[in-house]
Amino acid sequence: MSGRPRLPLEAPTAPPEAAAPVEGPERPRVGFVGFRPPTYDSEPTALPLTTTGALDHVVPDTVLDGARYGTYTLRAASVRGDSARYRGEHRRDALLTARFGSGADALVLVAVATGARAAGSGHRAAADACRWIGEAVCRSHARLAEDIKDARAEALTSGLHRLTDRTYGKLRARAAALGLGADEYGTSLRCLLLSADPRVRLRVFFGVGTGGLFRLRDHEWEDLEPGLPVSSGPWAGSQGAGDGFGEGSGQPEGAGPLGLPPESPDGDRLTIDFGIPQVRPPLVEDPVPAPDQPFRFHASTARAGDTLLLCGDGLAEPLRGEPGLAGALSARWSGPGAPSLVEYLADVQLRAKGYADDRTAVGVWEA
Repeated sequence: MSGRPRLPLEAPTAPPEAAAPVEGPERPRVGFVGFRPPTYDSEPTALPLTTTGALDHVVPDTVLDGARYGTYTLRAASVRGDSARYRGEHRRDALLTARFGSGADALVLVAVATGARAAGSGHRAAADACRWIGEAVCRSHARLAEDIKDARAEALTSGLHRLTDRTYGKLRARAAALGLGADEYGTSLRCLLLSADPRVRLRVFFGVGTGGLFRLRDHEWEDLEPGLPVSSGPWAGSQGAGDGFGEGSGQPEGAGPLGLPPESPDGDRLTIDFGIPQVRPPLVEDPVPAPDQPFRFHASTARAGDTLLLCGDGLAEPLRGEPGLAGALSARWSGPGAPSLVEYLADVQLRAKGYADDRTAVGVWEA
């Protein structure tokens, strides 16, 4: 007879006063807006194909980040779209969050890039764009931080324009080295610069290509995208003249003397003051060819309770085209504080039928 212990024929009876399982709070879940659910499943289905020489270019399905500096809380997420999850394609969006410097002199950069849809190397181009603009801002971060603190509008516009042009020059060179056309290695690039100094509430946007720049104020969305026509729907703020810098020039449309834009009805001047004397000339580097699309720049002073949202087309298009999504995010993000990381991730993935691209969004909640 074997010396092994035998399993009991019947399970032992539970103690008479066994503790009931503890139920935690309900987990955030990915929902949808509209009358019908989207075509694809809300969870990843297939991984992208990877070969031996392409392991350095593997892109994770989801990236999530966050921080708190000065008077703001930062949330950032990039998620592979429903269509790419189903087909086993790469996430074409790239996201970079980085801090340069320390203390009140620190500068936070958030960059969002979207590779060309038809190009198989779009995810690589987006990653390169984020990395190269990050390196450029890192080299100049001390000067940029001072320019933001002193609201040197002309220096910021021309300096960031130059850094962006140099990034696109590197993209063209990389495309040529890979034997690809510029359109095959193209990408949009949209960035935010945020000071860590709690006394500074100037928020600076710059970039090239399409996407979205929105502000949630008093439960109403405002579309701050430079150069867009006025739209109707869930957007309360005016666009174009007086609401930011125009495309390419760095000057606000409809500006008054010294480039000062008119005030909005509530007295908020949405662009920084061009009347401040320039202490030094703007940052200038060797000239490089400009990107095919115009440079975009916008700077505004944040108010307590504002939420600034920077995103790629994957979220900008449904926000503009599906009122239910704009309303749902307004309700979720108009509370007294920023959502947690997991809550923000679920919010960014709130789905709408007909919109299956990558979702990349950066939210800045002002205390």
